[in-house]
Amino acid sequence: MDRLSSMAVFVRAVDAGSFSSAGLALDMSPQLVGKQVRLLEQHLGVRLLNRTTRRQSLTDFGQRFYERAKIILAEVEIAESMAAEMRIVPSGLLRINAPVSFGTHALAPRLPEYLARYPDVSVELTMSNREVDLIEEGYDIVFRVGELRDSGLIGRALAPYRLVLCAAPSYLEASAPLRSPSDLAQHQCLLFLRGAYRDTWTFDGPKGREVVPVSGHLSADNGESLLQAGLAGAGILLQPSELVATAIEQGRLIRLLEHYHPPARSFHLLHGRDGQMTPKLRSFLDFALQVFKER
Repeated sequence: MDRLSSMAVFVRAVDAGSFSSAGLALDMSPQLVGKQVRLLEQHLGVRLLNRTTRRQSLTDFGQRFYERAKIILAEVEIAESMAAEMRIVPSGLLRINAPVSFGTHALAPRLPEYLARYPDVSVELTMSNREVDLIEEGYDIVFRVGELRDSGLIGRALAPYRLVLCAAPSYLEASAPLRSPSDLAQHQCLLFLRGAYRDTWTFDGPKGREVVPVSGHLSADNGESLLQAGLAGAGILLQPSELVATAIEQGRLIRLLEHYHPPARSFHLLHGRDGQMTPKLRSFLDFALQVFKER
């Protein structure tokens, strides 16, 4: 027996005044209404209604049970409404992981806009340059640079991840001229410890693709450290555009070899299968695809 269903039938029978009227309201036969009430009484072991051929009335216990049952059914309705609202209104904690430079200079400045749109969502943003495991580490969204492996996740393509070659005016004034990628062999290059750009830098230019060896006295595992060193005149940077854009606009860094472009790297937003989609996840996907599809 479904106790909540039988309780709802009992309350409706009391409110309607008869099994027949309750049956009309519930689209049930009077016999089925009566059966539901009897099953509820058998479950409780107490009579709820005194019934005759002409009228019905609540027993003393039936009156108390009726009042309590109405409260319980109202609470159930409220709980179900909350669940329905959760399916519609984005809410809850959204855990996001992103590369350090992108997360700091591109994603974090736009998050207040997202949170203003969806005030019931909270964001937990972590940043790292290692490849995190979305499932094992409990993330909802992961931004990832580079080609995707077949991980069972859904990847949404964003604008390519572009690198910029630049250096501080103080470094350039004290160094040999830089006219082509091959000239980098004569310069101090600020090296990123992870990935494909540690020992060689690649450029597409007028003569096609060139891969040149690079070296320097300073290397680090995050672009922020290299940026500060570059601003201090320690060497040449090859870093994401969002990391160096402001310094270039301010004249604190100068863009170099503008006819040579480091190949853009693919950039994706990863999430679980669509069957696991929640309103908070859907809302952030729509926002991120709008903002970062073309940067």
